Amino acid sequence: MPDQKPVYLFSYGTLQQPEVQLSSFGRLLHGEEDAMTGYQASMMEITDAAVIKVSGKRFHPVIHPSDNPQDEITGQVFRITEAELFAADAYEVSSYKRVQVTLRSGKNAWLYVLARPAEN
Repeated sequence: MPDQKPVYLFSYGTLQQPEVQLSSFGRLLHGEEDAMTGYQASMMEITDAAVIKVSGKRFHPVIHPSDNPQDEITGQVFRITEAELFAADAYEVSSYKRVQVTLRSGKNAWLYVLARPAEN
């Protein structure tokens, strides 16, 4: 990965769990604390049996934009490969969508937020 541009992934939930990392990426990730401002968290029920089996949890956190720029979500930012980013996509259920944001540290990172249905 030395000649490739780094890919950053911000996790505020189950992607921080060792068992999820081993299942999704085949290795443990090294993360650094960081935060995302202007978002709020809630819990969402997961119905995908494979995701529940790996994470051990039926309810996962999900974030969505907030009207208050002071709201903050803390978590871990991981430096990963592009292939690992696609592996994270495969782990997440369709209720999440991947977006790119700027974290408090200034890093541009991908993270998963609540997927809203398309408006007609």
